[in-house]
Amino acid sequence: MWGGRFSEATDSFVAAFTASVGFDQRFARHDIEGSIAHATMLKECDILTADEVATIIEGLQQVLREIEAGTFNWSITLEDVHMNVESRLTNIVGAVGKKLHTGRSRNDQVATDIRLWLREETDNIIALLVRLQSGLLSLAEQHTDTIMPGFTHLQTAQPVSFGHHVLAWFEMLYRDTERLVDTRRRINQMPLGSAALAGTTFPIDRTITAELLGFEGICQNSLDAVSDRDFAIEFTANASILMMHLSRMSEEIILWMSAQFNFVQIPDRFCTGSSIMPQKKNPDVPELVRGKTARVYGQLMTLLSLMKNQPLAYNKDNQEDKEPLFDCVDTLTGSLLAFADMLPNITPNKENMRAATMKGYATATDLADYLVRRGVAFRDAHEVVGNAVALGIKEGVDLSDLSLTQLQQFSDAIGDDVFDFLTLEGSLAARDHLGGTAPNQVKQAVINGRARLKAFA
Repeated sequence: MWGGRFSEATDSFVAAFTASVGFDQRFARHDIEGSIAHATMLKECDILTADEVATIIEGLQQVLREIEAGTFNWSITLEDVHMNVESRLTNIVGAVGKKLHTGRSRNDQVATDIRLWLREETDNIIALLVRLQSGLLSLAEQHTDTIMPGFTHLQTAQPVSFGHHVLAWFEMLYRDTERLVDTRRRINQMPLGSAALAGTTFPIDRTITAELLGFEGICQNSLDAVSDRDFAIEFTANASILMMHLSRMSEEIILWMSAQFNFVQIPDRFCTGSSIMPQKKNPDVPELVRGKTARVYGQLMTLLSLMKNQPLAYNKDNQEDKEPLFDCVDTLTGSLLAFADMLPNITPNKENMRAATMKGYATATDLADYLVRRGVAFRDAHEVVGNAVALGIKEGVDLSDLSLTQLQQFSDAIGDDVFDFLTLEGSLAARDHLGGTAPNQVKQAVINGRARLKAFA
């Protein structure tokens, strides 16, 4: 492979240690796509003849068919996917196959392959995100009036609808989708033509190759083009935020499925049992997603650490960028596939949610707001409600179960209409503004969400 420069063969251990073909063969289709575009450009620039390029392209297509059929013989002695493909091409078409590498280097070749591959994976992940978000919108639409406690500090705070809570998950994922769409633009820049680091002496036209490969821009500096992995780090950072959101959702589902909450059930197909305790239904999918989040974080740290002290331009260190990125994409894709099927099929236990909402004096803020509308300063209203809650705790009842006389001992601003504001339905309906939990606002948010998702179609 190295021609005449070396006087002895590579040590067999070193060959195995430095080879990447065991994992970068994943780029085979993208490598061949890039090679076909590169050969086409060489023809258009009169660097290779039309007959030579036709022969090369026909040979590359045969190589791809062999790879897809599983009959291709991958060789570790050829080190990587690029040399394996080129070697097989030369076996098929003869010496003309050796002309394919004119005007390029493995440095810009691999940088192109990884961008082509990650662009495709990003599109797949965005599609999965849209599918998941669509499912969440449908779930929210079904439960605009299903009441549950909203929490702060994991303590009952105020009543919300289950649909409103689901829409909070939607918003998290919407930001994730926006980030990936934005990152895709930086992924979709073409390094091919930068050669090893300084460009090439051949009269190439990079715009031809970029158009053939669907790149929306061309890397402007050859040194940066072959050594840049910012786009992979940015993708993995976005994946880490996305997984953090999935992990937060997982934590809530895990808590809500416990006997202590008993708020929701997820289908049996996303759960497992116990080898010893027959009553168990374990939320293994959300637990595993919560655990896999740490794995994606680790891949981000790997890529950041890999790049932190590399001088320009390309270094062999960059061979280590692929496995963390592959694992990140696989983990994220698997997690999204599971959630896209699982989350829309959550079944809330409405009665338990409502009962839990009644236990935590969730309408206390509504009573304070009622007093403010009656002319009581908010801080004074806060104290009045605090005293009423203390009485409720002493009596073992909710605010709505206290008598009018009991409530009026704390403030003469309280009238007999107060109970209209202490019901759970009244509390939800009162928050009737953009972003609020009122059922009609949740319904409108679902409509708006569907319209917003069309931007990613």
